[in-house]
Amino acid sequence: MTTPPTNLLDELQSLLGPRGFTAAASDLAPWLTDWRGRYRGKTAALLSPATTDEVQAVVTRCAAAGVPLVPQGGNTSMVGGATPPSDGAALLLSLRRMNAIRSISVTDNVLTADAGVILAQVHDAAAAAGRRFPLSLASKGSATVGGLVSTNAGGTQVLRFGPMRSLVLGIEAVMPDGSVYEGLSALRKDNRGYDLRELLIGAEGTLGIVTAASLRLAAAPGSRAVAWAGLPDPQTALRLLRDLERQIGEAVESFELVPANALGLVLRHIDGSRAPLSEAHAWNVLIEAVAPQGATDAGEALGNALGLALEQGLAADAVVATSERQAEALWRLRESVSEAERIEGQALKHDISVPVSAMPEFIETARAAVERRYPGARVIAFGHLGDGNVHFNVQAPVESEAATWLFETGPSVSAFVYDLVTAAGGSISAEHGIGQMKAAEYWRTASPTRLRVQRAIKGALDPRNLMNPGKLLPDPD
Repeated sequence: MTTPPTNLLDELQSLLGPRGFTAAASDLAPWLTDWRGRYRGKTAALLSPATTDEVQAVVTRCAAAGVPLVPQGGNTSMVGGATPPSDGAALLLSLRRMNAIRSISVTDNVLTADAGVILAQVHDAAAAAGRRFPLSLASKGSATVGGLVSTNAGGTQVLRFGPMRSLVLGIEAVMPDGSVYEGLSALRKDNRGYDLRELLIGAEGTLGIVTAASLRLAAAPGSRAVAWAGLPDPQTALRLLRDLERQIGEAVESFELVPANALGLVLRHIDGSRAPLSEAHAWNVLIEAVAPQGATDAGEALGNALGLALEQGLAADAVVATSERQAEALWRLRESVSEAERIEGQALKHDISVPVSAMPEFIETARAAVERRYPGARVIAFGHLGDGNVHFNVQAPVESEAATWLFETGPSVSAFVYDLVTAAGGSISAEHGIGQMKAAEYWRTASPTRLRVQRAIKGALDPRNLMNPGKLLPDPD
């Protein structure tokens, strides 16, 4: 491919104005690299439309010129999904200027937001209306609605509410030919054939540009409680989860599994962190429960349930936060694992999922298999036990030069991990998407039927591959 023609760039600059068109190298630089710093691309310009009409005009003009577009939200992709190709043929399309909450309905429990709205803004707007949007993740201060939709983001409350796919009631999007799909009507029932909303969710911008979404809200809780428990193994953790669900039902919204080595990194590298229990345990779980207004306080309910679990041997020790400050401190231990890993040194990160019932055994057997096959490698496996999502990260041997080991051995390690996941009936991507980092492995491990159908959909909607090329589905040749 060649770089975009000058006449197209001039036309786009005139259309979008100085706030919507950026071509200076210094201004482009921050947006040409992914969040992890693994991928670097090139582009002639960053386009920042402020309305759906402007997005439509951009897509129409680029389609006519045969110029690809790479959509970008908060640029927090963990798999290089928002980084432009290195050949400079594509233009970056930022949705960050589209940052309005369009409407909120308490009656319908629906909030409609532009694609560039930050997740934290959605939380604040819902709270101001006496509601909440029940999806949260560590990057809530930068992740955008469009990115969350396009990657089918997960987070810490999937256990009860499901991933983004379960929380999106409607979508507005500009399709590859420049037409606008107007699907924001938040219908709970709609049986008019193929569901275009479902196709666009998780498509990573390869089928169209999401410009807005209608999101499902939930009632604001009357109280919440956060607890930390220590236990001997992941199998016991799963039994504890099911026991707590038996006792207090859907009050349990988060159940995060944290091994001793992950907690140890946080305590070593994150200032102000403190061990939550008096003794160290091989495994730990962070639990959050909520109660509706007028119901028994969540702290009391969770404390009583954990007390019975302790009597039954389902945990060795536990503590329930007695203040919001303590609750946030416990959450910080879990949310700081990735930061502590980064300080410790480079690692191979695998965002994978397996059936919930298989997750405890998978964590232990896969860890043993990797460390046996690659002597000295150190596995840190943590994640969302209630939905089977494992963050299976592999650090280089202590005595090795990490960058060299990861470059030379990393591809073999990742292929081995993904083969174990596939054999367990799991997915090589749980919540981060495929992007460009996993595209080749996805092509290698996915079933031929799945790939054939997905390529047929891509070919029908975007036959010239102008929407986020190089992501999700690679050229099989």
